Amino acid sequence: MSKSIGFIGTGVMGKSMCGHLLDAGYEVKLYTRTREKAAPLLERGAKWCETPGEAAAGSSYVITMVGYPEDVTEVYQSADGIFAHAEPGTHCVDMTTSTPKLAAALYEEGKKRGVSVFDAPVSGGDIGAKEKRLAIMVGGNEEDFDSILPVLECMGTNIVYQGPAGSGQHTKMCNQIAIAGTMTGAGESLAYAYKAGLDPEKVLQSIETGAAGSWTLSNLVPRMIREDYSPGFFIKHFIKDMGIAIEAAEEMSLETPGLRLARDIYDHLAENGGGDEGTQAIIRYYTEA
Repeated sequence: MSKSIGFIGTGVMGKSMCGHLLDAGYEVKLYTRTREKAAPLLERGAKWCETPGEAAAGSSYVITMVGYPEDVTEVYQSADGIFAHAEPGTHCVDMTTSTPKLAAALYEEGKKRGVSVFDAPVSGGDIGAKEKRLAIMVGGNEEDFDSILPVLECMGTNIVYQGPAGSGQHTKMCNQIAIAGTMTGAGESLAYAYKAGLDPEKVLQSIETGAAGSWTLSNLVPRMIREDYSPGFFIKHFIKDMGIAIEAAEEMSLETPGLRLARDIYDHLAENGGGDEGTQAIIRYYTEA
């Protein structure tokens, strides 16, 4: 096999991640549902493939960054998918936020085929993807981790092996649960500032470096203030993630009332046409009610 990478999925984050691999000198074979969205990457030297399987065939690594668990299942297990065409020895890395159960199932199926499969979801949004400083949470066979690390280092800075298959996805659920509470807190805080007649930018200047400081305050609240709801991370995808986390928590007999409240708020926004907006649009729930 050549030292090429099959890259599947070039959405808001995937396009930047794929671009970093090109910058690092990898030969990239690219598949995404809408070819037009991949045009800038193709102009930079990525090779277009008609199917996920074509991208996987002959590649040393295959990276998937798609939307939903059902999309992951399709690109791996369909007749034109990864498993049908990846050669033994291929390292597959699913960077989609998906379910721990699916991650474990893909790992086992890959093992039968001589293909190593990792679940490696990411955090950092469009900014982290653009700046090559994503947090990457990895589950899979620890003995093979060093083989994929150089590739992951092209896209992120905080790369941690978490444990067996599914551990990366479980870690991402921890991340999303924490974000859910942070987003509701940030939205309510800004709404309070508005109601109190304060200058929101001055309020942010005071609180983002204190005990309330967070990535959300520094990166998303400024977008809320500007009424910039363009997606760094889609509301519809966050709802998907929260649903996965709630289901997994239920299976472990864990109550997550804060997470459920956040999902209810985001469900309301999506039901009113906000599913394709960024998660910072949560402020509209408080200011437009």
